[in-house]
Amino acid sequence: MSNQVKEFNEYRSKMNDLILSKDNLVIKRLYNLDANTYAAGALDVKTKEMLGLVASMVLRCDDCIKYHLEKCFEAGTQTDELYEIFAVANIVGGTIVIPHTRRAAEYWEALQTN
Repeated sequence: MSNQVKEFNEYRSKMNDLILSKDNLVIKRLYNLDANTYAAGALDVKTKEMLGLVASMVLRCDDCIKYHLEKCFEAGTQTDELYEIFAVANIVGGTIVIPHTRRAAEYWEALQTN
């Protein structure tokens, strides 16, 4: 596993554990809602993760982008599909999304080395 991927996952896990340990009902419900949103339903998991990735890119959330990139990777998204996702995000979000596309491409490459 690349250091970049490992560090992101370790930090995310550590901080999620800390946040959830505070036993805040609203935060626990929010985390649960998020998990359930991306479960298979009328849309499959891969499609939902691709949608999440586009939304994260448009909203310019690098942590969210990394998370959804990894989920897309796990769901079997191919590189050519990923670059179409990038294209949609850049058309919807405008050129402000380009720096996030660069970092997303870098993270995708790191995922490929696992």
